[in-house]
Amino acid sequence: MNKKLANFNWRKILIPIFSIISAFIIGAIIIAASGKNPLDAFSALFSGIFGNTYYIGEWLFRSVPIILTGLAVAFAFRTGLFNIGAPGQLAMGGLTAVVIGIFVQLPWFFHMPLMIIGGGLAGFLWGLIPGILKARYRVHEVVVSIMLNYTALYFVNYAILKFIPNPTNPAQSAAMQPSATLNVPGITELVAAIFPNSRLNFGFLIAIAACIIFAFIINKTSFGYELRAVGLNPSAAEYAGMKVNRNIALSMAIAGAFAGIAGAIYMTSLGKIDVEQGLTGYYLLGFDGIAVALLGNSTGVGVFLSALLLGGLKAGAASMQAFAQVPAEIVEIMSSLILLFVASGYFFERILDKRAIKKLHKIRQQKVEVSE
Repeated sequence: MNKKLANFNWRKILIPIFSIISAFIIGAIIIAASGKNPLDAFSALFSGIFGNTYYIGEWLFRSVPIILTGLAVAFAFRTGLFNIGAPGQLAMGGLTAVVIGIFVQLPWFFHMPLMIIGGGLAGFLWGLIPGILKARYRVHEVVVSIMLNYTALYFVNYAILKFIPNPTNPAQSAAMQPSATLNVPGITELVAAIFPNSRLNFGFLIAIAACIIFAFIINKTSFGYELRAVGLNPSAAEYAGMKVNRNIALSMAIAGAFAGIAGAIYMTSLGKIDVEQGLTGYYLLGFDGIAVALLGNSTGVGVFLSALLLGGLKAGAASMQAFAQVPAEIVEIMSSLILLFVASGYFFERILDKRAIKKLHKIRQQKVEVSE
């Protein structure tokens, strides 16, 4: 156990912690500069997360799609790929789930799995497109993913307006079947008793299961070992006999499946899907996955905890604005700063390196003094 602790790279924990603390400090400075009390603002923020069981339930509910989109980005990261297409994959998964929820009539215990599987399959296929183009033609996945985000935006809008419009509000889809729900007898009643009036549902357990599956695939399977090897050194992996192109394509596709499931759960929870004028609204959940994957070092546990942090900030932003009169956009600034600091992790690494060098130099001096 001590050997494992000695070999553990503590920077993987320290850099995210430094990033979060730095973002809160800068956020406090911005709040103070606007004439508000940072302590009042943060007190309202945390009250909006932990103030009562309703707030806690809403916090966990808002964290679910962020957990899954974080896994979508992290899975690609582990293969050396950048899946910036999570917003489009989420939208396609959400649209598929809504279509199944509208047109298919089944008992809930068949309907719910069908929507989740359908959403995951849609995300899988949407992620497979940049994966194949990257593997076969070496087209950069970032460029393709960005283009596919806009393709998904306009396709989803067209599908809603043309095929499944709501008669009273064409900017959103028609209502889903009553059986198209994430309510599970027993679990739903328990959640309602613990977190009354919140939107928390069975989707949170699906997100936890997804984190476990992610960690198992990456750390406990030969397929996961090959993915990590391809991410570290594609040439060496190919020399070792691994199918690099296949792993690249599958990595992007599986990453898309996580985002598709996020869309399925989110839209099923809302009971509809809306027309968006740009990559806003629920599309932003896909971009949140990038911050979560970076902050969580692309690990299952790290993504889960980072998503809870980001989900908490978003859940508490409304309370901060209502009770401390601090704009909710401050939370977006802090989230962006966390992403910036994590992405610039080498800055903190240099600080840690300097401290380590100074400590080593001091130890050497003490040894010299003792020997003399």
